[in-house]
Amino acid sequence: MKSSLLLAAALLAAQCALAAPLRPDHPIVGTWRFELPDGSCHEMYRIRADGTALITSAAEVAETEFDIDDQPDGDGFYGSNDKIVKDNGKKDCTGEITQVGHVIKAYILFHPSKNMFLMCQRRDMGSCIGPFIRVRGTEI
Repeated sequence: MKSSLLLAAALLAAQCALAAPLRPDHPIVGTWRFELPDGSCHEMYRIRADGTALITSAAEVAETEFDIDDQPDGDGFYGSNDKIVKDNGKKDCTGEITQVGHVIKAYILFHPSKNMFLMCQRRDMGSCIGPFIRVRGTEI
């Protein structure tokens, strides 16, 4: 009984720790900017090859751990999970405060140039926000 509890705890810990190193040339690695359609606010995503990201959105600063598929599926989507591990407790562009531990499941669809992507709730274009535009020359 005790060993099965330890095994269950180990499996749960493995599922909770999302950060996994990516290949250095993965198209998601870099700095990305997303602007609300009305231009009132923008978000910056600094996505690192070690499986972590720094996100700023209005007054919010958050750190995340994520995993993303190494290759797209047959329709071009990369499945991803992003878990908030730190947050400064301030409001983001939507006026919300993101809770630490929150996990976002998304599907990423890159433009052929790899300089833009859409973030989708499902593997379809009707559930997407974006574009997220690559920012060049910014340290990540």
